[in-house]
Amino acid sequence: MGEPAGIGPEVAQAAFEHFSGRIGDHPLRLVGDAGIFARHQNALIATSARAAAKPGKPDRANGAAVIEAIQIAVKACLAGEAAAVVTAPINKAVLQGAGFGFPGHTEFLAHLTGAPRAVMMLASDKLRVVPLTIHMPVAQVPKAIDKLSVFATAEIVLTALRRDFGILLPRLAVAGLNPHAGEDGVMGDEDLTVIAPAVAALKARGFAVTGPLSADTLFHEEARKTYDAALCMYHDQALIPIKTLSFWDGVNVTLGLPIVRTSPDHGTAFDIAGTGKADARSMIAAVKMAADMADARFK
Repeated sequence: MGEPAGIGPEVAQAAFEHFSGRIGDHPLRLVGDAGIFARHQNALIATSARAAAKPGKPDRANGAAVIEAIQIAVKACLAGEAAAVVTAPINKAVLQGAGFGFPGHTEFLAHLTGAPRAVMMLASDKLRVVPLTIHMPVAQVPKAIDKLSVFATAEIVLTALRRDFGILLPRLAVAGLNPHAGEDGVMGDEDLTVIAPAVAALKARGFAVTGPLSADTLFHEEARKTYDAALCMYHDQALIPIKTLSFWDGVNVTLGLPIVRTSPDHGTAFDIAGTGKADARSMIAAVKMAADMADARFK
């Protein structure tokens, strides 16, 4: 369901109807307030907490239902009753009022599933990117990058590419932090002292990894043919290229979990909620990718 005052319920129902309630071998279910999903009662898993949907007007009283919907979906996946969970966008301010002690979906999902490290990937049929650091000031990024985080994140990405995307021999490109990947230390030494050793360690483990590579030549068409995913050092380095290439059909995927989880790559869009202007393409892509990943993982 996501945030009921946003476009989440609209795009969730639009995706459900796009697939006529079923994708491949997977029947689809909607999880949330019974009133919000009233026209799909036969496919509903209802929350006990209620939510009053007033488009464009978030209400902290709805936070409990939003949190419960996530918990129900995750529990069903962990119990083997569901193959994947697709989450609609949430509003952190609403959830804080309901005692939500997590920065966002990813951290909450890691908590619910007991995953030691969860990794955010943005994916489409044109590009897959992973930001090593996410929502932090650019000035803090260099100190947040270390060999272990590069190695551990890359290992999760490579494992997911093989297990969840069906790529037998996955290839990972690792972007440098500085312009021209530091140009042999002339423009910063992080690429030489932090990223390069992590890449070398990954290669020693038998992984197909290249880098650190200059980010300004990493995302053109010919370059994208040389790798299956790119590990980037900070938020905009990863999100600008994929949102340029796949603004309407990019999908947010959480890697490193014992369950499959995807989400549309957009926010709550309070300004257009309830107007009929919401575009469901990213949610439709998220449902399709979740089904494809579940098939790859469980078949």
